[in-house]
Amino acid sequence: MKILVTGGAGFIGSALIRHIISDTGDSVVNVDKLTYAGNLESLAEASQNPRYVFERIDICDREQMDRILRQYQPDTIMHLAAESHVDRSISGPAEFIQTNIVGTYNLLEAARHYWAALDDTRKATFRFHHISTDEVYGDLEGPEDLFTETTPYQPSSPYSASKASSDHLVRAWGRTYGLPTLITNCSNNYGPCHFPEKLIPLIILNALEGKPLPVYGDGKQVRDWLYVEDHARALYKVVTQGVVGQTYNIGGHNEKQNIEVVRAICALLDELCPGSLHRPHSSLITHVQDRPGHDHRYAIDAGKVQRELGWVPEETFESGLRKTVRWYLDNAEWVAHVKSGSYQQWIDQNYADRLSQV
Repeated sequence: MKILVTGGAGFIGSALIRHIISDTGDSVVNVDKLTYAGNLESLAEASQNPRYVFERIDICDREQMDRILRQYQPDTIMHLAAESHVDRSISGPAEFIQTNIVGTYNLLEAARHYWAALDDTRKATFRFHHISTDEVYGDLEGPEDLFTETTPYQPSSPYSASKASSDHLVRAWGRTYGLPTLITNCSNNYGPCHFPEKLIPLIILNALEGKPLPVYGDGKQVRDWLYVEDHARALYKVVTQGVVGQTYNIGGHNEKQNIEVVRAICALLDELCPGSLHRPHSSLITHVQDRPGHDHRYAIDAGKVQRELGWVPEETFESGLRKTVRWYLDNAEWVAHVKSGSYQQWIDQNYADRLSQV
Protein backbone atom coordinates (compact mmCIF):
# COMPACT_ATOMS: atom_id res chain seq x y z
CA MET A 1 0.00 0.00 0.00
CA LYS A 2 1.13 3.54 -0.74
CA ILE A 3 0.12 6.01 1.98
CA LEU A 4 0.09 9.79 1.60
CA VAL A 5 0.72 11.35 5.03
CA THR A 6 0.14 15.07 5.45
CA GLY A 7 2.03 16.73 8.29
CA GLY A 8 4.48 13.86 8.43
CA ALA A 9 7.33 15.98 9.79
CA GLY A 10 5.30 16.84 12.89
CA PHE A 11 5.30 15.02 16.20
CA ILE A 12 2.55 12.44 15.59
CA GLY A 13 3.09 12.31 11.83
CA SER A 14 6.76 11.44 12.17
CA ALA A 15 5.97 8.69 14.69
CA LEU A 16 3.40 7.28 12.27
CA ILE A 17 5.87 7.31 9.37
CA ARG A 18 8.59 5.68 11.48
CA HIS A 19 6.10 2.93 12.36
CA ILE A 20 4.99 2.37 8.76
CA ILE A 21 8.52 2.24 7.39
CA SER A 22 9.93 0.10 10.23
CA ASP A 23 7.05 -2.29 10.89
CA THR A 24 5.13 -2.69 7.61
CA GLY A 25 5.91 -3.17 3.94
CA ASP A 26 4.00 -0.06 2.90
CA SER A 27 5.50 3.04 1.30
CA VAL A 28 4.97 6.65 2.38
CA VAL A 29 4.73 9.99 0.62
CA ASN A 30 5.23 12.66 3.28
CA VAL A 31 3.70 16.06 2.45
CA ASP A 32 4.64 18.78 4.93
CA LYS A 33 4.90 22.57 4.75
CA LEU A 34 7.69 22.51 7.38
CA THR A 35 6.38 25.18 9.72
CA TYR A 36 8.26 25.86 12.96
CA ALA A 37 7.12 22.50 14.44
CA GLY A 38 8.01 20.39 11.39
CA ASN A 39 11.35 18.66 11.79
CA LEU A 40 12.83 16.28 9.23
CA GLU A 41 15.47 15.22 11.75
CA SER A 42 12.69 13.21 13.40
CA LEU A 43 12.63 11.11 10.21
CA ALA A 44 16.36 10.60 9.77
CA GLU A 45 16.17 6.81 9.64
CA ALA A 46 13.06 6.65 7.46
CA SER A 47 14.52 9.11 4.98
CA GLN A 48 17.15 6.55 3.97
CA ASN A 49 14.51 4.01 3.00
CA PRO A 50 13.52 3.69 -0.69
CA ARG A 51 9.87 3.35 0.39
CA TYR A 52 9.87 6.94 1.71
CA VAL A 53 9.48 10.18 -0.28
CA PHE A 54 9.23 13.74 1.03
CA GLU A 55 7.51 16.67 -0.69
CA ARG A 56 7.57 20.15 0.85
CA ILE A 57 4.02 21.24 0.04
CA ASP A 58 1.35 23.37 1.73
CA ILE A 59 -1.98 21.50 1.78
CA CYS A 60 -3.66 24.82 0.97
CA ASP A 61 -1.98 24.75 -2.46
CA ARG A 62 -4.57 22.92 -4.52
CA GLU A 63 -2.52 22.79 -7.70
CA GLN A 64 0.36 21.11 -5.91
CA MET A 65 -1.91 18.67 -4.06
CA ASP A 66 -3.49 17.64 -7.36
CA ARG A 67 -0.01 17.12 -8.77
CA ILE A 68 1.04 15.00 -5.77
CA LEU A 69 -2.01 12.74 -6.13
CA ARG A 70 -1.50 12.31 -9.87
CA GLN A 71 2.21 11.64 -9.53
CA TYR A 72 2.23 9.21 -6.60
CA GLN A 73 -1.21 7.56 -6.93
CA PRO A 74 -1.68 6.81 -3.20
CA ASP A 75 -4.04 4.11 -1.95
CA THR A 76 -4.76 6.01 1.26
CA ILE A 77 -4.50 9.53 2.68
CA MET A 78 -3.75 10.01 6.37
CA HIS A 79 -4.33 13.67 7.16
CA LEU A 80 -2.37 15.00 10.14
CA ALA A 81 -1.27 18.42 8.87
CA ALA A 82 -2.57 21.00 11.36
CA GLU A 83 -1.70 23.88 13.61
CA SER A 84 -2.07 22.28 17.01
CA HIS A 85 -1.05 24.45 19.96
CA VAL A 86 -3.87 25.98 22.02
CA ASP A 87 -1.81 28.90 23.34
CA ARG A 88 -0.70 29.85 19.84
CA SER A 89 -4.31 29.69 18.64
CA ILE A 90 -5.33 32.17 21.32
CA SER A 91 -2.66 34.70 20.38
CA GLY A 92 -2.98 34.16 16.60
CA PRO A 93 -6.05 32.24 15.42
CA ALA A 94 -5.83 33.12 11.70
CA GLU A 95 -3.26 30.44 10.86
CA PHE A 96 -5.41 27.82 12.56
CA ILE A 97 -8.44 28.76 10.48
CA GLN A 98 -6.40 28.70 7.29
CA THR A 99 -4.56 25.41 7.80
CA ASN A 100 -7.05 23.38 9.81
CA ILE A 101 -10.25 24.42 8.02
CA VAL A 102 -9.32 25.76 4.58
CA GLY A 103 -6.46 23.28 4.23
CA THR A 104 -8.68 20.33 5.10
CA TYR A 105 -11.34 21.51 2.65
CA ASN A 106 -8.70 21.84 -0.06
CA LEU A 107 -7.36 18.35 0.62
CA LEU A 108 -10.85 16.85 0.66
CA GLU A 109 -11.64 18.35 -2.73
CA ALA A 110 -8.36 17.14 -4.21
CA ALA A 111 -8.96 13.68 -2.73
CA ARG A 112 -12.57 13.58 -3.96
CA HIS A 113 -11.64 14.26 -7.57
CA TYR A 114 -8.68 11.87 -7.43
CA TRP A 115 -10.83 9.10 -5.88
CA ALA A 116 -13.64 9.57 -8.40
CA ALA A 117 -11.22 8.89 -11.27
CA LEU A 118 -9.86 5.61 -9.84
CA ASP A 119 -10.92 2.27 -11.28
CA ASP A 120 -13.57 0.36 -9.33
CA THR A 121 -11.10 -1.91 -7.54
CA ARG A 122 -8.90 0.90 -6.26
CA LYS A 123 -11.90 3.10 -5.52
CA ALA A 124 -13.32 0.41 -3.23
CA THR A 125 -10.14 0.19 -1.12
CA PHE A 126 -9.22 3.90 -0.98
CA ARG A 127 -9.45 5.60 2.42
CA PHE A 128 -9.29 9.21 3.66
CA HIS A 129 -8.29 9.09 7.33
CA HIS A 130 -8.60 12.37 9.24
CA ILE A 131 -6.67 12.54 12.52
CA SER A 132 -8.27 14.84 15.09
CA THR A 133 -8.29 15.56 18.83
CA ASP A 134 -10.43 15.00 21.92
CA GLU A 135 -10.41 18.77 22.47
CA VAL A 136 -13.32 19.10 20.02
CA TYR A 137 -15.57 17.74 22.79
CA GLY A 138 -14.81 20.58 25.23
CA ASP A 139 -14.32 19.43 28.81
CA LEU A 140 -16.00 16.97 31.17
CA GLU A 141 -17.96 17.82 34.29
CA GLY A 142 -18.22 14.65 36.37
CA PRO A 143 -15.12 12.78 37.56
CA GLU A 144 -16.37 9.56 35.97
CA ASP A 145 -17.49 11.04 32.64
CA LEU A 146 -15.70 9.99 29.44
CA PHE A 147 -15.67 11.23 25.86
CA THR A 148 -17.28 8.74 23.49
CA GLU A 149 -17.58 8.84 19.73
CA THR A 150 -21.07 10.34 20.10
CA THR A 151 -20.21 13.06 22.64
CA PRO A 152 -21.53 16.45 21.36
CA TYR A 153 -18.91 18.92 20.20
CA GLN A 154 -18.26 21.93 22.46
CA PRO A 155 -14.83 23.32 21.49
CA SER A 156 -13.35 25.91 23.84
CA SER A 157 -10.40 27.41 21.96
CA PRO A 158 -9.71 28.64 18.42
CA TYR A 159 -7.59 25.51 17.96
CA SER A 160 -10.29 23.05 19.03
CA ALA A 161 -12.95 24.99 17.10
CA SER A 162 -10.87 24.74 13.93
CA LYS A 163 -10.39 21.01 14.43
CA ALA A 164 -14.12 20.55 15.11
CA SER A 165 -14.82 22.33 11.85
CA SER A 166 -12.45 20.07 9.96
CA ASP A 167 -14.12 16.98 11.48
CA HIS A 168 -17.49 18.23 10.26
CA LEU A 169 -16.11 18.82 6.76
CA VAL A 170 -14.76 15.28 6.59
CA ARG A 171 -18.10 13.79 7.67
CA ALA A 172 -19.95 15.98 5.16
CA TRP A 173 -17.70 14.88 2.29
CA GLY A 174 -18.33 11.29 3.28
CA ARG A 175 -22.09 11.75 3.48
CA THR A 176 -22.57 14.00 0.44
CA TYR A 177 -19.98 12.69 -2.01
CA GLY A 178 -19.44 9.15 -0.75
CA LEU A 179 -15.74 9.72 -0.09
CA PRO A 180 -14.63 6.77 2.09
CA THR A 181 -13.62 8.61 5.26
CA LEU A 182 -12.46 7.65 8.75
CA ILE A 183 -11.95 9.95 11.75
CA THR A 184 -9.94 9.38 14.91
CA ASN A 185 -9.95 11.65 17.96
CA CYS A 186 -7.02 11.20 20.29
CA SER A 187 -6.05 12.30 23.78
CA ASN A 188 -2.84 14.18 24.69
CA ASN A 189 0.20 12.61 23.05
CA TYR A 190 3.70 12.55 24.50
CA GLY A 191 6.98 10.85 23.62
CA PRO A 192 10.17 11.32 21.57
CA CYS A 193 10.59 14.16 19.05
CA HIS A 194 7.93 16.37 20.64
CA PHE A 195 8.36 20.07 19.90
CA PRO A 196 9.20 21.75 23.22
CA GLU A 197 6.27 24.14 23.43
CA LYS A 198 4.03 21.39 24.82
CA LEU A 199 3.86 20.56 28.53
CA ILE A 200 6.04 17.48 28.91
CA PRO A 201 9.03 18.49 26.73
CA LEU A 202 8.83 22.08 28.02
CA ILE A 203 9.06 20.89 31.63
CA ILE A 204 11.91 18.47 30.86
CA LEU A 205 14.03 21.06 29.06
CA ASN A 206 13.33 23.92 31.49
CA ALA A 207 14.21 21.68 34.43
CA LEU A 208 17.50 20.65 32.83
CA GLU A 209 18.39 24.33 32.45
CA GLY A 210 17.22 25.33 35.92
CA LYS A 211 14.45 27.53 34.56
CA PRO A 212 10.99 27.97 36.13
CA LEU A 213 8.53 25.15 35.41
CA PRO A 214 5.33 27.07 34.54
CA VAL A 215 2.12 25.38 35.68
CA TYR A 216 -1.17 27.00 34.71
CA GLY A 217 -3.36 27.89 37.70
CA ASP A 218 -3.46 25.20 40.39
CA GLY A 219 -2.30 22.53 37.92
CA LYS A 220 -5.28 20.30 38.63
CA GLN A 221 -6.45 20.15 35.01
CA VAL A 222 -6.79 16.48 34.05
CA ARG A 223 -5.61 14.98 30.77
CA ASP A 224 -5.53 11.44 29.40
CA TRP A 225 -1.98 10.76 28.21
CA LEU A 226 -1.20 8.62 25.16
CA TYR A 227 2.33 7.53 24.23
CA VAL A 228 2.87 8.63 20.63
CA GLU A 229 4.13 5.26 19.40
CA ASP A 230 0.99 3.60 20.77
CA HIS A 231 -1.00 6.21 18.86
CA ALA A 232 0.89 5.48 15.64
CA ARG A 233 0.04 1.78 15.95
CA ALA A 234 -3.62 2.65 16.53
CA LEU A 235 -3.76 4.95 13.50
CA TYR A 236 -2.37 2.27 11.23
CA LYS A 237 -4.84 -0.28 12.58
CA VAL A 238 -7.76 2.10 11.98
CA VAL A 239 -6.78 2.94 8.41
CA THR A 240 -6.24 -0.71 7.48
CA GLN A 241 -9.08 -2.33 9.46
CA GLY A 242 -11.54 0.42 10.40
CA VAL A 243 -15.07 0.65 8.98
CA VAL A 244 -15.66 3.46 6.48
CA GLY A 245 -17.70 6.31 7.92
CA GLN A 246 -16.82 5.45 11.51
CA THR A 247 -15.11 7.50 14.21
CA TYR A 248 -12.71 5.92 16.71
CA ASN A 249 -11.54 7.53 19.95
CA ILE A 250 -7.93 6.69 20.85
CA GLY A 251 -6.78 7.18 24.44
CA GLY A 252 -4.00 6.03 26.72
CA HIS A 253 -6.08 5.11 29.80
CA ASN A 254 -3.77 7.40 31.78
CA GLU A 255 -5.61 10.27 33.47
CA LYS A 256 -3.26 12.62 35.31
CA GLN A 257 -3.46 16.13 36.71
CA ASN A 258 -0.96 18.47 35.08
CA ILE A 259 0.76 19.02 38.41
CA GLU A 260 1.14 15.24 38.82
CA VAL A 261 2.81 15.05 35.41
CA VAL A 262 5.22 17.86 36.29
CA ARG A 263 6.13 16.26 39.62
CA ALA A 264 6.67 12.88 37.96
CA ILE A 265 9.08 14.46 35.47
CA CYS A 266 10.95 16.18 38.31
CA ALA A 267 11.28 12.88 40.18
CA LEU A 268 12.64 11.11 37.09
CA LEU A 269 15.17 13.88 36.48
CA ASP A 270 16.26 13.71 40.13
CA GLU A 271 16.88 9.98 39.60
CA LEU A 272 18.46 10.10 36.14
CA CYS A 273 20.53 13.27 36.67
CA PRO A 274 21.97 12.80 40.17
CA GLY A 275 24.68 15.39 39.52
CA SER A 276 22.26 18.15 38.50
CA LEU A 277 22.72 21.46 40.29
CA HIS A 278 18.94 21.95 40.13
CA ARG A 279 17.89 19.02 42.33
CA PRO A 280 15.28 18.70 43.61
CA HIS A 281 13.80 19.80 40.31
CA SER A 282 10.39 20.21 41.91
CA SER A 283 11.73 23.39 43.55
CA LEU A 284 11.50 25.00 40.11
CA ILE A 285 7.70 24.55 39.87
CA THR A 286 6.08 27.95 39.40
CA HIS A 287 2.31 28.43 39.28
CA VAL A 288 1.32 31.03 36.69
CA GLN A 289 -1.89 32.73 35.61
CA ASP A 290 -4.24 30.28 33.93
CA ARG A 291 -4.89 30.64 30.21
CA PRO A 292 -8.29 31.84 28.92
CA GLY A 293 -10.95 29.16 28.45
CA HIS A 294 -8.76 26.40 29.89
CA ASP A 295 -10.66 23.08 29.82
CA HIS A 296 -10.58 21.31 33.17
CA ARG A 297 -10.73 17.63 32.26
CA TYR A 298 -10.41 15.42 29.20
CA ALA A 299 -10.81 11.65 29.32
CA ILE A 300 -11.29 9.23 26.44
CA ASP A 301 -13.40 6.09 26.30
CA ALA A 302 -11.31 4.01 23.90
CA GLY A 303 -13.50 0.93 24.25
CA LYS A 304 -14.71 0.96 20.65
CA VAL A 305 -11.27 0.71 19.06
CA GLN A 306 -10.38 -2.05 21.52
CA ARG A 307 -13.56 -4.06 20.94
CA GLU A 308 -13.73 -3.68 17.18
CA LEU A 309 -10.07 -3.49 16.14
CA GLY A 310 -8.22 -5.10 19.05
CA TRP A 311 -5.99 -2.11 19.86
CA VAL A 312 -4.81 -1.39 23.38
CA PRO A 313 -1.86 0.83 24.42
CA GLU A 314 1.34 -1.02 25.19
CA GLU A 315 2.84 1.68 27.44
CA THR A 316 1.72 2.71 30.88
CA PHE A 317 2.16 6.38 31.72
CA GLU A 318 5.10 5.49 33.95
CA SER A 319 6.93 3.42 31.32
CA GLY A 320 6.19 5.91 28.54
CA LEU A 321 7.27 8.91 30.58
CA ARG A 322 10.55 7.24 31.54
CA LYS A 323 11.26 6.49 27.88
CA THR A 324 10.41 10.09 26.99
CA VAL A 325 12.66 11.69 29.62
CA ARG A 326 15.49 9.34 28.68
CA TRP A 327 15.07 10.21 24.99
CA TYR A 328 15.47 13.94 25.69
CA LEU A 329 18.53 13.29 27.82
CA ASP A 330 20.07 11.20 25.03
CA ASN A 331 19.22 13.54 22.13
CA ALA A 332 20.67 16.92 23.08
CA GLU A 333 21.63 17.66 19.47
CA TRP A 334 18.02 17.26 18.27
CA VAL A 335 16.87 19.58 21.05
CA ALA A 336 19.50 22.19 20.24
CA HIS A 337 18.48 22.27 16.58
CA VAL A 338 14.78 22.58 17.43
CA LYS A 339 15.20 25.42 19.91
CA SER A 340 15.51 28.11 17.29
CA GLY A 341 15.29 31.83 17.87
CA SER A 342 11.64 31.92 16.82
CA TYR A 343 10.77 29.20 19.33
CA GLN A 344 12.58 30.95 22.16
CA GLN A 345 11.00 34.28 21.27
CA TRP A 346 7.55 32.74 21.44
CA ILE A 347 8.24 31.10 24.81
CA ASP A 348 9.48 34.41 26.18
CA GLN A 349 6.41 36.26 24.93
CA ASN A 350 3.92 33.65 26.11
CA TYR A 351 5.26 33.07 29.60
CA ALA A 352 7.10 36.28 30.53
CA ASP A 353 4.03 38.15 31.71
CA ARG A 354 2.67 35.22 33.68
CA LEU A 355 5.99 34.53 35.37
CA SER A 356 6.40 38.21 36.27
CA GLN A 357 3.11 38.08 38.17
CA VAL A 358 4.35 35.34 40.51
